[in-house]
Amino acid sequence: MRQVRYLAVAAELRAQIEAGEVSAGGVLPSEAELSRAYGVSRITVRKALEHLKAEGLVDSRQGFGWFASVRPLRQGLGRLGTIEEQLSESGMEPGRKVVDFRFVPAPDWVARLLGPAERIEVLQVRRVNLADGTPFARVTVWLPAALGSSFSRDDVERHTFYELLDVPLGGATQTIGAAAASARDAADLGVPEGSPVLRCERVTRAADGSAVLVAEHVFPAHRTEFVVELASPEPSMAPSGLRLVE
Repeated sequence: MRQVRYLAVAAELRAQIEAGEVSAGGVLPSEAELSRAYGVSRITVRKALEHLKAEGLVDSRQGFGWFASVRPLRQGLGRLGTIEEQLSESGMEPGRKVVDFRFVPAPDWVARLLGPAERIEVLQVRRVNLADGTPFARVTVWLPAALGSSFSRDDVERHTFYELLDVPLGGATQTIGAAAASARDAADLGVPEGSPVLRCERVTRAADGSAVLVAEHVFPAHRTEFVVELASPEPSMAPSGLRLVE
């Protein structure tokens, strides 16, 4: 009887995933929640999920629990681009939702990156980037108020900052590290609080070398991978740019 019941639970979950009720990469309820919802033991739930995993419909990862299978988007690091470009090139429909737009004193760490010793006023924009309608990244951007004074909330929801900035760009430095999802990021991205995320800090410079944009990107770790092409072999096999976190 237990075998029949786990197949019934698997069939119901399969139907929900195939109907789009759980989007690709979307996190499923916990095993305990599914156990209560279906009135079965956690052993039965686990067996149903393992059955769906063998079919390639779900997967699991430490810190996330179970989620609808998704192939991570591979983002190249060899050029200065935007999330929208990466998603479009991968055949996905990009979107964005601005959740915060205001002028504020620059946080200390942002002010240091932008250059001046004293705190300056910046335009701060927090948004959620979407891939085929599903949250893919939380992005917060800071730029000096003098550069963003003419921008509206509608502008930054419709266009990238690289399109809006009226200064020639010279390049950027991007730093990537592991982190845990805060409560707010978890709510924005639809992942468990404390689950693994990739945090990317990008400082974009104008052609004259001055910093004009600071951006913080947070990606659920199961939805993205970063790729860099290495030109030639080196004596050490460690990844280029590796830096010890103190």
